[in-house]
Amino acid sequence: MPHATPLRRAPVQRRSAERLTRILDACADLLDEVGYDALSTRAVAQRAGVPIGSVYRFFGNKRAMADALAQRNLERYSERVQRRLAETADGGWRAAMDAVLDEYLAMKRTAPGFSLVDFGNQIPLGTSGPEPNHRLVDRLTRLLSGHLRHEPDDDLRRVFLIAVETADTLVQLAFRVAPEGDERIIAETRELLRAYLVRVLD
Repeated sequence: MPHATPLRRAPVQRRSAERLTRILDACADLLDEVGYDALSTRAVAQRAGVPIGSVYRFFGNKRAMADALAQRNLERYSERVQRRLAETADGGWRAAMDAVLDEYLAMKRTAPGFSLVDFGNQIPLGTSGPEPNHRLVDRLTRLLSGHLRHEPDDDLRRVFLIAVETADTLVQLAFRVAPEGDERIIAETRELLRAYLVRVLD
């Protein structure tokens, strides 16, 4: 089931789409700078260089903006993983797993606002529930099933859900230990995932 869009109105013209991009970029930058509590639609409009009415044309409140940012992150992440999979078409499931983990780590380190809003609004912190990871698992199941020559069935989805939930917890730990992610914890995460997935994917 597709995730409902948080947009009040989808952009039709290119100028409107560009304005929406500026708004989301400004929202992401301000999340890093001031956090969610101090974020306001007015500050986003000022940073984006658009009238406040333009923000409200797309979003009813800052929560909807953060939700839209999360959805955009998922789309960008999916595109990055697809490119990596195309480059490693003959690399088997280990290369596919590395692509999934590496691209997540890259976005964690470089994408503005990602620490608070990755693929689902986690604000207030720790209250996102299961939905973001389920959404990610649905996307990964579709992306990887053909690449791995596995049917995208409930068994594969359950395996990916366990792997994603495990990796999510350990990556969060790695970034609590070190700002750029503790490399030893990340290496252990990679080994743990391989040991788990080998039973199903080999």
